[in-house]
Amino acid sequence: MVPELREQFNNNFTRDKYEIFLKDLDSKHPGDIVFRIAETPIFIPKYFTNKMLGACESIIDLITDPGFKKLTDRAIPPGEGVPNENAHAHCIAFDFGICEDGSGGFEPQLIEMQGFPSLFGFQIYFPQVIEKHFKIPANFSHYLNGYNDETYLQFLKVLIIGNHDPENVILLEIKPHEQKTRIDFYCTQDYLHIPIVCLTELTAEGSRLFYYKDGRKIGVKRIYNRIIFDELAKAKEVLGNVVDITRSYDVEWIPHPNWFYRISKFTIPFIKNPFVPETFFLNEVKQIPEDLENYILKPLFSFAGQGVIIDVSKEDLQHVSNPQNWILQRKVKYAEVIKTPNVPAKAEIRLFYFWKDGMQRPIAITNLARLSKGKMIGVRYNMDKDWVGASTCYFEK
Repeated sequence: MVPELREQFNNNFTRDKYEIFLKDLDSKHPGDIVFRIAETPIFIPKYFTNKMLGACESIIDLITDPGFKKLTDRAIPPGEGVPNENAHAHCIAFDFGICEDGSGGFEPQLIEMQGFPSLFGFQIYFPQVIEKHFKIPANFSHYLNGYNDETYLQFLKVLIIGNHDPENVILLEIKPHEQKTRIDFYCTQDYLHIPIVCLTELTAEGSRLFYYKDGRKIGVKRIYNRIIFDELAKAKEVLGNVVDITRSYDVEWIPHPNWFYRISKFTIPFIKNPFVPETFFLNEVKQIPEDLENYILKPLFSFAGQGVIIDVSKEDLQHVSNPQNWILQRKVKYAEVIKTPNVPAKAEIRLFYFWKDGMQRPIAITNLARLSKGKMIGVRYNMDKDWVGASTCYFEK
């Protein structure tokens, strides 16, 4: 997106340099980066960053409205609400596609958002290794709002640990050491010194939760939640008799599980912004659009692109048995914006917003990015392709 930097990066790129970079990146936790790492970061000009941040602020206006919780109560599926919800989401991720603006330029378009953690630990480590092996201009940073490694880590410690002893704050996940994002869990543990606990290792005594370490029973005071309830529902039979985390316990949640639903695809139909594609709850669509080929159908309660129908037909709409749980969203046209040695790549940017207690609004601090040459961003659409996968944006200061 910054032509001279792209030209410079590509001219200096070699396959050997990339392989050395990957070996270095893998050295912290060998074998635990199980997703593809793209060959290049993305350089974002200031005008584009400002468009994304402006769109996020308009969405945050909705999220901070006093009526937002009532508006999104239906977002939480029956039986999956968790008691003791706090006042706000402690983190929000906004996903934007780099899209064509219809006039030969580029604009961001919101693809998805979630009141749920992302790779907050890995995105400290990953750019550090990038900067050891590739030249990044001094007037570009992967951080926003003046943050750096030190101040971001300080913020993250307060956000996740608070005033507790780190051993009483757990990163909770289902089979964490088998997850594709486990490198982030390990980086989070490296930086914050909190234990990684599987749901199967959690025990309850009345309203208190515990886990065991080196034969000691340790009380849980705060949960850094990484459990996605869709995955939990699918895994329950395999997991056996585990603690029911939808009950009321004497713990704090960071973030509280209900925010995963409140700030999600469910929220998008309520947003009116030029950088948010037109979106409707399917049960509220009175007349099927004549240009249905320009829409995409998404289930509300799914994760990582599962169940999405890209090429929608009238039959698809008719076969939906619970239309209140689906959205019909106008397609956006990803720009083939990243020049590579062969065909250009598309890109998606995830902005990380964080919201400490006492703050009026969340603040944007850092990001991750993903490159694609397929129909969608996900891994299954990019098999056997190069210059695709996980990356980082560097924003013009």
